[in-house]
Amino acid sequence: MKRFIKFLRDISARIFGVVDVSYLRKWLVISILIGVVAGLGAIVLYSGIKWVTAAMLGLAGYVPPMAGDEGLTVVTSAARPWLIPLITTVGGLISGLLVYGLAPEAEGHGTDSAIDAFHNKQGFIRRRVPLVKLVASAITIGSGGSAGREGPVAQIGAGFGSFISDVFHLSVEDRRIAVASGIGAGIGSIFKAPLGGAMLSVEVLYRRDFEFDALLPSFMSSLVGYSVFATWHGWAPIFTIISEPVFNRPQELVGFMILGLVCGLIGTLYGRSFYLLRDTFRGVKVPNYVKPAIGGLAVGIVGIFLPQILGAGYGWAQLAINGDFITLSLPIMIGVLFGKILATGLTVGSGGSGGVFAPGLVIGSMVGGSLWLALHKFTAIMPSNPTSFVVVGMMALFGGIAKAPLAVMIMVSEMTGSYTLLAPCMVAVVIAYFITGSSYIYEKQVETRADSPAHRAELSTPLLKRLKVAQHMKTKVITTSPGAPLCDAVDLMKARKIDALPVLERNKLVGIVATLDLAQIPEKHWSKMKVRDIMITRLIVGYAADTLYEALAKMTKTNVSHLPVVDIRNHNKLLGIITINDIALSYATERRDVTA
Repeated sequence: MKRFIKFLRDISARIFGVVDVSYLRKWLVISILIGVVAGLGAIVLYSGIKWVTAAMLGLAGYVPPMAGDEGLTVVTSAARPWLIPLITTVGGLISGLLVYGLAPEAEGHGTDSAIDAFHNKQGFIRRRVPLVKLVASAITIGSGGSAGREGPVAQIGAGFGSFISDVFHLSVEDRRIAVASGIGAGIGSIFKAPLGGAMLSVEVLYRRDFEFDALLPSFMSSLVGYSVFATWHGWAPIFTIISEPVFNRPQELVGFMILGLVCGLIGTLYGRSFYLLRDTFRGVKVPNYVKPAIGGLAVGIVGIFLPQILGAGYGWAQLAINGDFITLSLPIMIGVLFGKILATGLTVGSGGSGGVFAPGLVIGSMVGGSLWLALHKFTAIMPSNPTSFVVVGMMALFGGIAKAPLAVMIMVSEMTGSYTLLAPCMVAVVIAYFITGSSYIYEKQVETRADSPAHRAELSTPLLKRLKVAQHMKTKVITTSPGAPLCDAVDLMKARKIDALPVLERNKLVGIVATLDLAQIPEKHWSKMKVRDIMITRLIVGYAADTLYEALAKMTKTNVSHLPVVDIRNHNKLLGIITINDIALSYATERRDVTA
C-alpha cells in the first residue's frame, strides 16, 4: 500500500511539474468567457442576416436557397428582379455609413483585421469594432452582398478577446493569444466546426507556420462557442450529405489531382482579382462610405441575371453537393463560379462588411461540380458520385488560397459531417496550395513566426544582442510641447505618419503622447484638451549604448511601442527615439546582410 501511495505521489509530482496549473486555470476561465460571447455573437449575427434577408431581398420577392440544416433548399425566382440593384445599393450605403462613420477598421473582411491586430497592434481592437462589424455585415449580406459570415464573427470573438485582456490586465503575449482564441471561437461557432475553427485560428495567422501558443486556449474557446451556438441552432452539420461518398479506388486520385490543379488556378484568380478590385476602389475619388454602395449597385445589376451570386450562397453549394445538375447546369455553374469571384470583389473590396470564406466555399463547390460534370464519363479516374468532387473542391480551393490547408480540410469535413474523403482531399489541397504560390486572400498574414512582431524578440535574440541603439535610432525627432492643443498634435502625427510624439518643455523631455493613449479618449473631447492632459510622464527610456535586444525587452515588458533615447547622465536630454518597427527593420536588414 505504501508503495502504491508513493507511486501516486511520484506520478502527481511528474504531472504537476510539467503542467502549469495556473496557466490552465487562467486560460480555462478566459477561454470559456470568449467562447460564450463568440457563440452568442454568432447567434445574433446569424439571426440578423436572416432577418435582413427577409426584410430587404424579400422586397424583390427573392428567397435564396439555404443549406440543408439551415432551411429549405428551394430555388425561387425573384418576383421583382428590377428591385435587386436598388436593394444592394441601399444595403451597401447603410453599411458604408456605419463602418466609416463609427469604426473604419471594420471595413472589408474581418478575419484579416483580426490577423492584423494580432501581428501589428499588440492584439488591440477597439471595443466598438465588433458591434459595428456585426450590424454592418448583417446588412451587407442580408441585402444581397456577396460575402460570408466567418469574417464578422471572427472579429467579434477577437474583439472580445482584446476586451477581456484589458479586464484581466493580461500581457501583450496573452492578449494576442486571446485574440487568436476569439477567431477560433467565432468561426468554430457559426460553422459548427469546433476542431476546424480552433485549427484555423492558429494556422490562418501565417502562410507557412502555426501559432502553437494559442492552440490549447483556441480548443477550449471554440468548443464552448460551438456548444452555445449549436444548443440554439441545432447540432446537425450545416450541409447535408444525402449519399455518403466513399473513396475506395486509388485510380480516382488522378481525377482529384486534376481537381486540385484547377482549384489552385481558380483560387489564384479569386485572390488576385479581389485585391485588384480593392485597389481600384481605393483609387476612386469619392467618399469612402459611398464606395460600398457603388459595389452594391454593380452586384445588384449582375444579380438580376445571375441571382445565385447574391448573399452567402450556401444553398447553391448544397445543390451542387446534392448533384442537382438540372437546376445547376454546366453553364450556370461556370457563370456562378466567375460571377461569385466578381461579386465578392465588388462587395468586400469596395469596403462592404463581410467575410471571404463562404464565397470561397461556393466557388470551390462550383469548380468541383462543373469539373465532375465535364469529366464524369472518364470513369476510370472519376468517382461515380459528384458529391465527393464538390466537397473536395470546396476544401481545395479555399484551403489553398487561404494558406490554411489543414484547418480547411477539417472544417469542411465537420460542416458536411463526412470524413470519408480526407485521403483524396489531401492530394487536392496540397496541389492547390502549391499552385496558388505567393497568391493569397488574407494579405495581413506573415510568412512565419520569425516575420511577426509577436515573435521577433524570441527568434532574433542573438543578432539583436550585437546591434546597438545608437546605430539604429532616429536622431531627427518630431516633438511637441505640453501646452500645444491636442488636435494639433494629432494632426502632426497623421501628417508625418507617426504614432508617438515626445513632449519637450524648454528642451527638456517631460513626457510622450501616443495614438494608443488617444484611443482611450472620445474624439469629440480632443478639441478641448492640451497635450499635457494626456501625455505619459512616467517614461520608459533607453540609452544609446543599449543593445536592440535590451531596448526591445523594455518595450515588450512595459507594453510600449516607442522608446525615447536619453543621455545616461541626464534623463531630460533627448538624443533620439527608436520604435519596434525600427528594430524590426534593422533586424531584417542586418539578417539579410549576414545571409547574403
